[in-house]
Amino acid sequence: MTHSLPFSRVGIQRLSVLVLLASLTMLVSCSRSSNELKSLQQQVWKNPKDASAYMLLANGYARSERYAEAEDAYKNALAINPKLDEAYHALGAVAFNQKKYVEALKYFQKHLEHSPKDSLSLYDVGNAYMQLKQFDKAAKSYSESIDNSESFTEAHYNLAICYLHTGQKVEAQAIYEWLLKKNNYLATSLQKHFKNEKVK
Repeated sequence: MTHSLPFSRVGIQRLSVLVLLASLTMLVSCSRSSNELKSLQQQVWKNPKDASAYMLLANGYARSERYAEAEDAYKNALAINPKLDEAYHALGAVAFNQKKYVEALKYFQKHLEHSPKDSLSLYDVGNAYMQLKQFDKAAKSYSESIDNSESFTEAHYNLAICYLHTGQKVEAQAIYEWLLKKNNYLATSLQKHFKNEKVK
């Protein structure tokens, strides 16, 4: 028992040093982020009609999880250049990260108009529908995403989840077996969903 005390103290000291180092790293990171945002804001002030400057500022805000400011900056970019398609996608992502799924869906669909066969865009639309618990519509989007990119394992996985929610267990099982060969991590995760369905 007498030997455990010194070791535990050393452990606590090391832990406090690690916590201190982590805090310093975060402070440096926040300082860099703050400096970066100030620089991006200055670029916008110098070039108030430059949509790309607003996009860079918006991306900086989004990385810092300052979503309201990111949204304003993306909208300013679109006001300058309404054909700036990536701004619609970014607005969808910002809304999605704030759990504003109806709004996210609107922006993702607007983005999809410009690239209707894009697998990632279809996947994003599917994700918004899934969060809204509109599983049939989500499944349709994931299926279309897979049609354009057969090896998109995450789309297969989410499609299987939709199938489980809509009682299509045979289809979900087929995806599970496919995932076993393609992505064991996703297959294992999907297996847990099957077990949850049995518990219900």
